[in-house]
Amino acid sequence: MSVAFLFPGQGSQVPGMLHSLPNYPSVARTVDEVSESLGENVLELDSPEALRSTLSVQLALLASGVAVARALVAEGVKPEAVAGMSVGAFAAAVIAGVLNLADAARLVKQRADGMVDLYPKGYGLAAIVGLTEKQVSTLVEKAYTAQNPVYVGNINAPLQIVIAGSDEGMNKVLEAARKSGARKAVCLDVSEPSHCPLLQPVADTLTKSLLAINLQKPKSIYIGNVTGRALRSAQAISEDLASNIAHGVRWHDATTVLTELGCRLFLEMPPGHVLSELGRESFPDVRTLAVGETSFKHALLLAVNSCRPNL
Repeated sequence: MSVAFLFPGQGSQVPGMLHSLPNYPSVARTVDEVSESLGENVLELDSPEALRSTLSVQLALLASGVAVARALVAEGVKPEAVAGMSVGAFAAAVIAGVLNLADAARLVKQRADGMVDLYPKGYGLAAIVGLTEKQVSTLVEKAYTAQNPVYVGNINAPLQIVIAGSDEGMNKVLEAARKSGARKAVCLDVSEPSHCPLLQPVADTLTKSLLAINLQKPKSIYIGNVTGRALRSAQAISEDLASNIAHGVRWHDATTVLTELGCRLFLEMPPGHVLSELGRESFPDVRTLAVGETSFKHALLLAVNSCRPNL
């Protein structure tokens, strides 16, 4: 049974997330490596105060995901494929062997800084549960104006859609969604309009930065954010890493591809369990486990047993 590593995005962070990582040499080395590349102690980024910063959140998520994935790999667990939600894509690219961790940390810092600088207030994300992508797209088209733009963002599940844009534009869509029968239509605690054309300037900057980095051919299959398809070349992965901030994440399509590749165990790297819950809901025949919600030894045992060939 093949294993897929999943890496969460912004919204999964919790205070103390880096201090609760398993006590493994590869974890400590990863934390040190991120700290050295940034010139600061990454362990100071997981306090409640620090996590109010988009930059701290995204760097902490990168360090956490890579650290635990490396610990699993060091113990003999080789993922067939990797997939990361939003900023989690950078951790996925590191584990796939495409991008080194120091470059990933610098790119994530550049990404987060660019997001905050573009839209310091009045913009964000909202979630709609209970309507299809087509229904939400129709509501977004009706609400959109040049003064108050709003876009369809992430497709997390067939009936779980994220929208992005101006607060006023999103509120119009949320009101219409409730009238259309949505079970849930709420603004999220995110202050940047991620994954929509408003952030194309950040994508352009990342594209230029990635051109200067020597990327390697992936050792594991990388599932893209923008297309939700398997990407097998460094060039295709580079384009996905740069552009996903300005496009919606087709997460449901991505995890569907993982099942088509034969992955029957999804291991979500810490922190959180959002991706595990999405997988459990959409693919009941796939075993899903959030590593941060159990003991590392339990997750390791499950993964090692899953990787053994059937005799």
